Amino acid sequence: MRIADLARQAGLSVQQIRNYVDEGLLPPVDRTPSGYRIFTPRHAAALTTVRALAEGHGWERTRTVMRAVHAADLDKALAAIDAGHAELDRERAGIAAVLGAFDSLVSLPSDRPGRPLRIGAVARQLGVRPSALRLWEERGLLRPVRQPGTAYRLYDPAEVRNARIVVLLRKGNYPLSIVEAVMTELRTTGSPGRVRAELYRREQEVRRRSLALLRGTAALAAYLPGEIGP
Repeated sequence: MRIADLARQAGLSVQQIRNYVDEGLLPPVDRTPSGYRIFTPRHAAALTTVRALAEGHGWERTRTVMRAVHAADLDKALAAIDAGHAELDRERAGIAAVLGAFDSLVSLPSDRPGRPLRIGAVARQLGVRPSALRLWEERGLLRPVRQPGTAYRLYDPAEVRNARIVVLLRKGNYPLSIVEAVMTELRTTGSPGRVRAELYRREQEVRRRSLALLRGTAALAAYLPGEIGP
């Protein structure tokens, strides 16, 4: 078939097809004696595979996979696929860990009696740098008071608990914008519902992406036999 036929069949522009060929996303293309590209059902199958892979794995990994497939480097292609599934598995495990740890942290009473701590002591207790605590204070995540006369930062038990929650969420790779929303909700309502809702939302997103990875991997498995033997 001609490039225009393949583009029309795939719902893409002719230039997009040319780009896919140049990037190695499609198999090499033969030409007629007059120089026209010749496309086959194999190229159409490659396009279907590319779209399915890109939905789950993204374009960067899809390029790596398809270039390796068309270079007959099955090991490299499979390694890239495995890396995508492993990343998602780590994210899923991280969400579960944050959920469990967060539930135990927010159950701690925030008004337990205790001597306020300076920033260095809080940093050592939480395993972070004082500079991180200062940054989080600048973003409004933490609100230590200032000691009269010295202006030293002092963290009461409630603020130490809040700092623990911030550390936990940052270790879970939550962006500062989400952490800000979480801390605002906790300070406003005292409820961890905002946190749990965000965690559950991310769980649903991981599930969606996992299914997309599965569809992409299945499409690749269907495409491979014609490219690489067992």
